[in-house]
Amino acid sequence: MTIYEKEQNKTISGIRILSEHAIGGVKRLRIVADKFRNKKDKFNDTVMYLACGLWNYQLEYC
Repeated sequence: MTIYEKEQNKTISGIRILSEHAIGGVKRLRIVADKFRNKKDKFNDTVMYLACGLWNYQLEYC
C-alpha cells in the first residue's frame, strides 16, 4: 500500500468506527438486537427512534 492509500484508509476507518460504535450502542437494547416479531404498521420505526433516543441520552447525560 502506498502512503496515500494508508492515509486514506485511516481516514475512512476513523469515520467508520464512529458509526460502528453508535450501532453497537443502539443494539444494547434487546428489542433492536433480537428478532422483532411485532406486526403493527410503522411500529418498527418507533422502536428504532426510541432506541436511538435512549442511546443519545446515555451519551449526553450518563
